[in-house]
Amino acid sequence: MKPINWREYIVSSLDVLRGKPRIKGTRIPVSLILGYLAAGNTHDQILQEFPDLQKEQIAACLDYARDLADFETVAS
Repeated sequence: MKPINWREYIVSSLDVLRGKPRIKGTRIPVSLILGYLAAGNTHDQILQEFPDLQKEQIAACLDYARDLADFETVAS
């Protein structure tokens, strides 16, 4: 699968899910998809559960999580 720019697939707005990051065009929070992946579900199993999703959207959730893990803060 080619590299995914998660910014094309993940959005956040205060009026939907109280601003939680979600998959664009849905009310599916990124955390839900990451939870499915953490529980050992495959992309195909997630797509069976959420037939409106695409593999790229699932990959975007992983890339989003990777970027958050790389985020650095400055300790005071």
